Amino acid sequence: MLGKNPEKKPELFRPMLVDFIDHEHELVLLSEKIDWNYFEKEFSSLYSKVGNPSHPIRFMVGCLLLKHLYNLGDETLEKAWIMNPYMQHFCGRVFFEHEFPCDPSNFVHFRKRIGEKGIEKIFAYSVRMHDAKTNTSNFVLSDTTVQENNTSFPTDAKLCKKVIDYCNKIAGNEGIKQRQRYTKVSKQMVRPTTENIPSGQKRQGNLKDSSKPSP
Repeated sequence: MLGKNPEKKPELFRPMLVDFIDHEHELVLLSEKIDWNYFEKEFSSLYSKVGNPSHPIRFMVGCLLLKHLYNLGDETLEKAWIMNPYMQHFCGRVFFEHEFPCDPSNFVHFRKRIGEKGIEKIFAYSVRMHDAKTNTSNFVLSDTTVQENNTSFPTDAKLCKKVIDYCNKIAGNEGIKQRQRYTKVSKQMVRPTTENIPSGQKRQGNLKDSSKPSP
């Protein structure tokens, strides 16, 4: 059975979160922009009408969003949530709580309940919030796991030659005599990589050996 959100009724000896938090905090402003009723309508049909009440959808969805915003895990979220009144307010809590309302394993059950489509709805909603005009946005989501990049790895021959040339340049500026400059060796390291380039294609920014010939 679907659980209800805590009632916002003041108590005599317990100050409400809204009475002492900063209303200009990012999480407070974000919680006001989110239409929490949207998630209630989307996921309420996944709960039965009998049985023990579950945790409110506002709380579960809020925790998932916090995990995504701050890169937290199920257990690390619990520790951060207990110490942060803004996280508690974001999840719909009324008073400051010193204990986490549920076990971290409940998030696993909630994700199974809403499925992949439910997870997509949550994060698609967050994307729409960042860009209300999605159709005219210049922001592009792409899978970069197979996209080529221009990163030099520590074992890259070009990077090794660049280090050798730079060290030779420093030695020349400081007047340091070197027993060996490794200029020819660095050229031989790069040569096998350049020979594999197809004919008709020129790589921009070819490395130039500005060092003097080795003695």
